[in-house]
Amino acid sequence: MVDVVDPAALRLLEISNAMTSQESSVRAYGRTNEEASLRDYRNAITAENTAVGALVALLPRMPERQAVSAEVARLRVAGEAWRRDYAETVIAAVPTLKTDAARQNANINATRFTEVRQSLTGLQSHLNRLHEAGVVRFDLGWQALYAALIGVTSALVVAGIIAVLIVRYAVLRPLAELNQQVRAVAQGDFDHKLRVERPAELSELSGHVDAMRRRILAEWRRSSETQRKLEDQTAELKRSNGELEQFAYVASHDLQEPLRKVASFTQMLDQRYGDQLDERAKQYIAFSVDGAKRMQMLINDLLDFSRVGRMGGERSRIDATVPFRAALNNLGATIEDTGATVTHDELPAVHGNRAQLTQLFQNLIGNAIKFHSQEPPVIHIGVRRAGEMWEFSCTDNGIGIDSKYTDRIFLIFQRLHGRDVYAGTGIGLALCKKIVEYHGGRIWVDNGDGETTGDSETPASTGKTENSASAGRTATPGTTFRWTLPPGDTAEDLPSPEGGDSQDRS
Repeated sequence: MVDVVDPAALRLLEISNAMTSQESSVRAYGRTNEEASLRDYRNAITAENTAVGALVALLPRMPERQAVSAEVARLRVAGEAWRRDYAETVIAAVPTLKTDAARQNANINATRFTEVRQSLTGLQSHLNRLHEAGVVRFDLGWQALYAALIGVTSALVVAGIIAVLIVRYAVLRPLAELNQQVRAVAQGDFDHKLRVERPAELSELSGHVDAMRRRILAEWRRSSETQRKLEDQTAELKRSNGELEQFAYVASHDLQEPLRKVASFTQMLDQRYGDQLDERAKQYIAFSVDGAKRMQMLINDLLDFSRVGRMGGERSRIDATVPFRAALNNLGATIEDTGATVTHDELPAVHGNRAQLTQLFQNLIGNAIKFHSQEPPVIHIGVRRAGEMWEFSCTDNGIGIDSKYTDRIFLIFQRLHGRDVYAGTGIGLALCKKIVEYHGGRIWVDNGDGETTGDSETPASTGKTENSASAGRTATPGTTFRWTLPPGDTAEDLPSPEGGDSQDRS
């Protein structure tokens, strides 16, 4: 109806208009002999042919195609007969009859054009009947579609209700049951067993959850037992620390008192009866006094080593220049006697303990002065940023360290020289290592070729120094110790990562 019948009716209307235009144009030409009317006639023929062609193109898809085709053929025959008997006759008679050409052929026009109108009316009536039939079928189709949609909608509603009931009783109710059981466990009833019988998937899920509950419960009980043992061990450790504090007190007071008496009375013996003793006896007395003093030094160093991180070890933000200056003041006499020169970069703020950092600087600078070469000691304290830490360095021009001993120097009581050559107890570098590790850093010896020793881990970065190592002794005298410390609390108060050499000399 939409694609064929109605377009065919429209084409038929165009044909009717074209035929009417032809009839009026020919009649006007026969009465007036004006060329304009003749041109209108020719144009109307063209319009008719176009409309007829479009109508014929629709015929293969037209309902009742044969009947409609027959009526279209009668219309074309009637049109051709009208043009042959009237239109062409009038046009041919105009040169001789002039304005009487149309009047003399009026009867033929009435007869032939009536046949054209009858053909047009018949075809129009046929198309109207096809349109009405299409409308009826269209309405029936919509009614069938509405009925189908209502049926499908009803079926979907019923299916939805059934699905809701199935989900409610087959899924939601078991889920609610499992949720209630899990909530009971979450509220503290850890021995509550989790179990849902159906459907099979939820049954399997509840089994897995219950297995997880049993494992968590077992781990919790083991953790509780471990926590209880840890608390017992903590209490035992506190008791042991208390005994250690008591031992430290005894070692610092009661144990040193007899040593002082031994040294004092031995010296008094030498002073009062020295003229009665031979050289060997005086040597024995000197050995006794020296042993007592060295024993006191060992006790004091051991006490310092044991106190790191245990007593007075609170850390805070501190300018590293403060403990550095304190260490230089403590070493003032030694620096003056040896003519040492100590320079340093601009030191940053770090997070540490002032007393322990003072001892760290003092031990490292003191070692650099102690193990100096024939030249006056030249020591430089450098610093640079290495990731999230500050990396410090202590470089000297001393005698250096044999590379095969660099893995031993941080062990307690380890000495590379005899007591008659260099004094000391062998605790200094071990104490430095303990202080640095207590602050969360690392300390190592830079052997000058990019490798590090003295620590189990390779540091984040080791700068190339002016010292280089070879097998045995270092090729160029001198040693570089490097260590890291955490920065202060506020990064904006710190100097630039590379730092600057302030060239302070002491």
